[in-house]
Amino acid sequence: MSKKICIVTTISLPIDQFIRFSFEEYYMHGFDVSVMCDMDEDFIKTLPPYVHAIPVSMKRGISFAGIKSAFKMYKVFKKEKFDLVQYSTPNASLYASLASFFARVPKRLYCQWGMIFVSFGGVKRFIFKTIEKLVCKLSTDIQPDSFGNLNFCRDLGFYDDKKSRVVYNGSANGVNLHKFDISKKQEYRLNIRSKYGFSDNDIVIGFLGRLMKDKGCDELIGAFKILESRNSNVKMLFVGPTEKTGNENKELLDYFYSNDNIVKIGNVSDAERYLAAMDIFLFPSYREGFGSVVIEAEAMGLPVVVSDIPGPTDGVIRDKTGFVVPVKDEVSLADKAQVLIDSKELRESMGKSGRQLVEDKFDSDILKTEIVKNREWILSR
Repeated sequence: MSKKICIVTTISLPIDQFIRFSFEEYYMHGFDVSVMCDMDEDFIKTLPPYVHAIPVSMKRGISFAGIKSAFKMYKVFKKEKFDLVQYSTPNASLYASLASFFARVPKRLYCQWGMIFVSFGGVKRFIFKTIEKLVCKLSTDIQPDSFGNLNFCRDLGFYDDKKSRVVYNGSANGVNLHKFDISKKQEYRLNIRSKYGFSDNDIVIGFLGRLMKDKGCDELIGAFKILESRNSNVKMLFVGPTEKTGNENKELLDYFYSNDNIVKIGNVSDAERYLAAMDIFLFPSYREGFGSVVIEAEAMGLPVVVSDIPGPTDGVIRDKTGFVVPVKDEVSLADKAQVLIDSKELRESMGKSGRQLVEDKFDSDILKTEIVKNREWILSR
């Protein structure tokens, strides 16, 4: 008999980013997989024929419409009688944990890919921390995608060691080493650097992610401003959406948008090509589940500088594949980047070690096998 599972996220993007890579592995092991999220027809058409689509309207942010979403989930869960419901992303996790609990789904798996409360203060922090604790309480199993967040939440008393674990070495989807092919780095590098007018002498500082405060973009831009004052040959390659989200430093944003030395790329499907063009990767985020872009950068042989938070630090060997700096500290970020600017030898040695780390611990082909083994183990308990 096939094992029926339903994977729930708020919107379809996390399905594409973190779950799609394992569909075939599930299918080969006899799982009957459904995905549930706020989806459109174009997304549904991209799903393999053996994956069932269950559209449920959900939006980001707090909304009373969430009650309707949770009730629809409840009806689907009661009807379909899934053996396991898996949920991740904030709204989907709240709605699906409640709906699957009341529908008496036997296994309720919370894939804890980051916690938004950690970057909040005051009443807002209390509310979102309480929601996080509720989701954990309603779940039979919790799987953070980093050991740092696993230990952080155990220390907070959100769950114990019997209920929680990290699969393999962490990260939601690892790195596809066929896509992030280090043997093509020089080809990609020459192509992208030529396209955007970078010279051989330019040191390209890179970032991959959304322009938002929680990603540490104030510190990223501030650090680049410092580096630009110290060096005549630094550039930045900013890969990701650059629309304002409302709470960034206005002065720094004006500098970011007006500076021709900061090349803004937008969303891309071939991040490996842009990473290959970089010399140093900075990721000063305030909160992450894991921070997949860090190991993707390392996969393309880049030294990294990350903030000292659970998640990104799980993907770095300190002072061997990169540097770790305090959160919200643009001067420390700039200083460590400067160390790398000043030493090509160090950049190359850290980059080589980073690639080896990813090959040893974060290969997505191994991770997807371990994920399916884990789901079989959960269902057999």
